[in-house]
Amino acid sequence: MKEQLEQLLAAAVATLKEQGTLPADLSPRIQLDRPREKSHGDFATNLALMLAKPAGMNPRALAEALLAALPENDLIADANLAGPGFINFMVSQKQLIQQLEHAYQDAKVGVQPAEQSKRIVIDYSSPNLAKEMHVGHLRSAIIGDAVARVEELLGHTVVRQNHVGDWGTQFGMLLAHMEELEGEELAMELSNLETFYKAAKRRFDESPEFADRARELVVALQSGDAKCAALWQQFIDVSLSHCQDVYDRLGVKLTRDDVMAESGYNDDLPKVIAELRAQGLLVEDQGAQCVFLDEFKNKEGEPLPVIVQKSGGGYLYATTDLAAVRYRQDVLRGDHLMYFVDQRQGLHFQQIFTLAKKAGFARQDLQMDHYGFGTVMGKDGRPYKSRDGGVTKLADLLDQAEARALALLQEKNSELSATEQAQVAKVVGISSVKYADLSKNRTSDYIFDWDTMLSFEGNTAPYLLYAYTRVMSVFAKAGVAADSLTGELVLQDEREQALANTLVRFNEVVHSVANKAMPHFLCGYLFDLAGAFSSFYEACPILQAENPALKQSRLKLAALTAKTLEQGLHLLGIETLDRM
Repeated sequence: MKEQLEQLLAAAVATLKEQGTLPADLSPRIQLDRPREKSHGDFATNLALMLAKPAGMNPRALAEALLAALPENDLIADANLAGPGFINFMVSQKQLIQQLEHAYQDAKVGVQPAEQSKRIVIDYSSPNLAKEMHVGHLRSAIIGDAVARVEELLGHTVVRQNHVGDWGTQFGMLLAHMEELEGEELAMELSNLETFYKAAKRRFDESPEFADRARELVVALQSGDAKCAALWQQFIDVSLSHCQDVYDRLGVKLTRDDVMAESGYNDDLPKVIAELRAQGLLVEDQGAQCVFLDEFKNKEGEPLPVIVQKSGGGYLYATTDLAAVRYRQDVLRGDHLMYFVDQRQGLHFQQIFTLAKKAGFARQDLQMDHYGFGTVMGKDGRPYKSRDGGVTKLADLLDQAEARALALLQEKNSELSATEQAQVAKVVGISSVKYADLSKNRTSDYIFDWDTMLSFEGNTAPYLLYAYTRVMSVFAKAGVAADSLTGELVLQDEREQALANTLVRFNEVVHSVANKAMPHFLCGYLFDLAGAFSSFYEACPILQAENPALKQSRLKLAALTAKTLEQGLHLLGIETLDRM
């Protein structure tokens, strides 16, 4: 409905241009908002206020002219002016019901495809394989995954890329430690990567001979030594298996096939340097090879360097990222490259994107965006740590989430069997951790709080999962399938109307998530929807409705609520439950 209204307003603007009321060169951005007060209508626009000055007209007079120029339609039931020139619209009941009926029948719950389908390469998760995944890897994995799911629903082709760190000096240290261990002892040590890494680091710090051997092994590995490569591959395989276990538990749609590690770009790095040099972009500074971009300057106004090769010949993240841009454009054929990486890397990616286009590694029309995110904080206001003060392994965090959820279920004297309780606890625990993160603004830090995230009240996963089961219980009692209702919708009560108006917003919200890469928009919407259904459920009897037609209508509203909640939670990577 929002898109249809925008088209009507665009047609009105075009008519006023033809009449000479508006300048012919005006191309205004038409924006519609949903007023907080229902009395102000379903949509409102400040278009007349925006155009009044270039048109040389009083805003209210221009608003009246816009209304008069609107094409004939059956979408708008009423329109009126407010304040200095705002226009409020009330959508017709017929249109509202048509939208609801379409959403009920539609596999995508009324979500319209994007105007233009793109091939989107999404970089997310990207852990360093030297250690097990920790809590700091949570946000990139689940935010990137949610946005990828949304983009796919809108009809885009999504290519997932897991840019894992599997190369560099630290791997020499790990290889040296692997070399010292053999057979069962090595297998046992590798079963806990965090312990293995700490042991290798301790040997590196304590033994000069070990440190020298580690450095030798780095050179050997990068030179293609077969024995080193075999040891390295063994470590990588174990590390990636650890990662995949975590992804599977989180419901993140990353697989081994999505991994394009740093090592995969190794052969291209000398070519990156050679091409930068051939274009005259390289400057040697204290032995290092740098590119100075005028677009990025320090406090003194001097250009900041992008270092692409160290004085000893080694390469850096910038070199690999430039190679990755070229690979994602030329090999993966991306139209839009999206990077979900800590917001502290913002300057780095701005420089990489600028340099990639300047060096011809990326087309001028290639869209590249970095979507930064904040940090997971503890209640002490510092980055979240385990009880012993160390970095919390993600697997341990998920174990704890499931255990806490199970304890809560057992406290409630649930009628579920022990097996069913364990399954519900798994879904509730994992979902609670994910939703607590996804429901926060991506760019903000947030406080990790077990009590809040596992609460059955407020904007939490347990609340939404329970809301879904509540709807499904209606159909269990009714003995009918939620997807086979044939009755017509009737919106009599104001709570029915409010639920209907909330349901038709789903398409709009999904598109806003895609446009801004902000999953918390969807979380806020689902919370509103659950609240609107709760008000409807309390005020409007469903199974005891006054007559069969009203019962069918209310069942259909309930069914569409369940379908929307399920689709919305699925986009967040959250599994639903029929019973809790």
